[in-house]
Amino acid sequence: MTESQGLTGVTVAVTRPARQAGQLCRLIEDQGGIAINFPGLEILDVEQSQQTESLPSRLHLFDLAIFVSVNAVEGAARLIGATLPAGLLLAAVGNSTRMAVEQQWQQAVLCPGDGANSEALLAMQELQQIQGRKILIFRGQGGRELLAETLSQRGAKVDYAEVYRRARPTGDLTALLDQSPAVELITATSNETLQNLYDMASPGQREWLLSRQLIVISDRTAGLAQTLGFHQPAIVSGASNDQGLVDAMLMWRKNKQQHNNH
Repeated sequence: MTESQGLTGVTVAVTRPARQAGQLCRLIEDQGGIAINFPGLEILDVEQSQQTESLPSRLHLFDLAIFVSVNAVEGAARLIGATLPAGLLLAAVGNSTRMAVEQQWQQAVLCPGDGANSEALLAMQELQQIQGRKILIFRGQGGRELLAETLSQRGAKVDYAEVYRRARPTGDLTALLDQSPAVELITATSNETLQNLYDMASPGQREWLLSRQLIVISDRTAGLAQTLGFHQPAIVSGASNDQGLVDAMLMWRKNKQQHNNH
């Protein structure tokens, strides 16, 4: 076997929400792999509330709007449309979210150059001296509190706009077990997605799931995989985007071939 075979013959389960799986599936197929679209997370609209309905008229009161995911950008766009108040600064957790914000509002976005999580954003120089600033965080219902808690500790006034909700898909993993060739790799781009996959597995399917190789985008998710009992350490991609995931798969394939040749 040569390294140039890419992912030929490798079946990969892509567990991103259905609307966001397309690009990763295409990149896998471009490398000769077989991409199975198997959402481990459903993204649903939230019921309108007085808070969300009044948001367009209150947006000018904020100095900075932070978007925690592409879903947050899409949910915000449905709510506030194409125009933003002049002077509202925008920030994104990670590159994919930054690109979605730029595409939606054609405006420069504050974004960490390295890392795609709350910690990386909070480490940025621009978010250190924020005493008295009013910050709005666009996110899904629930989720991590680290961003708001840390910004509040630094003296900012923080508000949430919860513009979507996440749910666990119904059903089990039968569609994955029935694949031929068998699924070797499974992507999990959030802790919630990985936990959902584990919870969706029937008792008879769990051992199969735990014996797959996971490709993840954060140490947090790799840690959860270890806690859940996956047999092999999850591979953490170098970049937390679709291309980073595919690069990690190619490296896994290369290492596997070298091992087989010895």
